[in-house]
Amino acid sequence: MDETVCYIKPEFLVPRIPEEKKPEDVTPAAKADNGTEEPPAKKGRFDKKKKNRGQNKNRDLPFKEQDDARLCKTLLDGKLNSEKCSNPRCRFSHDLERFIQLKPKDIGDSCYIYSLKGYCNFGVTCRFAGAHLDEESNNKISEGIKREDHNLVSMCLSFDLQNQLRKKSYNYSKANKIISKFERLQKESKEEVDGLGSDTPKAKPIGSCTDEDLVKLRSPERKKINFKDKLYLSPLTTVGNLPFRRICKEYGVDITCGEMACSVPIINGMMQEWALTKRHPSEDLFGVQICGHNQKLVSYATQVIAEHADVDFVDLNLGCPIDLIFNQGGGSALLRRRNILEVMIQSCSRILADYDKEFTVKTRMGIYANKYVAHELVPKFEEWGASLVTIHGRTKEQRYTKKADWDYIRQCAQQAKSIPIYGNGDIFCYQDYLDAKERAPELAGVMVGRGALIKPWVFQEIKEQKNLDPSSNERMDMLKRYVNYGLEHWGSDTKGVENTRRFLLEWQSFLYRYVPSGLLERPPQKINQRPEAFRGRDDLETLMASPNCSDWVKLSEMLLGPVPDGFNFVPKHKANSY
Repeated sequence: MDETVCYIKPEFLVPRIPEEKKPEDVTPAAKADNGTEEPPAKKGRFDKKKKNRGQNKNRDLPFKEQDDARLCKTLLDGKLNSEKCSNPRCRFSHDLERFIQLKPKDIGDSCYIYSLKGYCNFGVTCRFAGAHLDEESNNKISEGIKREDHNLVSMCLSFDLQNQLRKKSYNYSKANKIISKFERLQKESKEEVDGLGSDTPKAKPIGSCTDEDLVKLRSPERKKINFKDKLYLSPLTTVGNLPFRRICKEYGVDITCGEMACSVPIINGMMQEWALTKRHPSEDLFGVQICGHNQKLVSYATQVIAEHADVDFVDLNLGCPIDLIFNQGGGSALLRRRNILEVMIQSCSRILADYDKEFTVKTRMGIYANKYVAHELVPKFEEWGASLVTIHGRTKEQRYTKKADWDYIRQCAQQAKSIPIYGNGDIFCYQDYLDAKERAPELAGVMVGRGALIKPWVFQEIKEQKNLDPSSNERMDMLKRYVNYGLEHWGSDTKGVENTRRFLLEWQSFLYRYVPSGLLERPPQKINQRPEAFRGRDDLETLMASPNCSDWVKLSEMLLGPVPDGFNFVPKHKANSY
């Protein structure tokens, strides 16, 4: 049997009916001068159809609401509780009656935010406003609840901090001092190596000597994280948002990490990037992943995150294969910039040590498919101060088109002396987890990425050591919870609803790949297996397995109401790797 095919039970297979070619679609054979038909010309080596990979860069822009169609925040609670807008240049609407007339129909009868908190801070603009508006369109509030306790703006980035970052007035003296120290040490060690062959005697130090440059300085009462035998959710760009991490926490994941945040937007005070550092109370072990190409920029971002974000650790991205990041010298490109990487890890780990936080590294095996370098770097990472290293068992060139090399991951784990090493790649069921632990017993734990996107209950499977087969109704309940968490995170107004819809559809571009265990001839499904055309055990299961974007939009409409006029969705990730 072909190991790349996911075999379905015969009763669930959908027969493929070959399409008949129309006469006008048939290309007439080229005829020679003598009237005889010539065989079609063979395709050359460069005439092959290019394989899709990476991102759909020409997709439509996300939903954007015009400012004059949005209601000023002073009128969110209705006329009774409104206060006069003090901004003479306010670009939002102040006509409450007109806004109510033009507002789209409510999506549902109950508001999740109101039922959870007793007060909906989106008031009149909420798409579930009928649950908490009185007859005069004033926003209701439950007894004992204060409006001041529920702010619209997330507190992950305060106004004062944003102002300092944008005006370049933030104090980075701590980072600058540590960076200059390690740059000096690197320069001195290089000069010492270059001067080994010379006859010039080395100058002896005068006075007492310290071991400060040899032994890493650490806080005496530093609380160390126990990374042993935990399940780690990989940082996932776009889809690894806070609502998705909450779903994974419900299924038993131990360590969560935010989406990759670029260091330059962080130190520039951009709200979109700082939103990636927001932590939910259910995330008991949470970190933020940063990416950058310059040791100063990454160290600055690490310092400001350590001082103002609620995180347990900061992770450095050394595996991003995206060309935009790679061409700037960040992500996996840092694997060939050893001097920059050395100072970056030394500085960041030393900065975080002062705040009792850990610094971790996530890397690929290397850049090129025929040249692995991770086994050489793991001892260096440990020496430079990293507290954990995660090895993704592919190179930058391979992206996701090859199986993860767990034998090489074990080779890397054997190079470490004291720090924990995690493995990452192709974990899709509890059997994959057991195989990985058997092939690499030196590993401290396992990280799960795409497997969690396709079936987030993989963490529950690993902990219970069995294959789960959730019904379509159970999976629909999971999507409902995700939508409620999304409305709480992004908002229940029109903009928040469409943001929730967009991220739900991005997630569905991975979810549809799951094949229920009850339909498989040889369970469990492997992550690189492509199924034959099949139907589910009911209509909802069939709809969830559809590869068609229009069917994903139907699913979103079942949860978030009709899409806006002219709505069109194309997934950000091509997601074509099996």
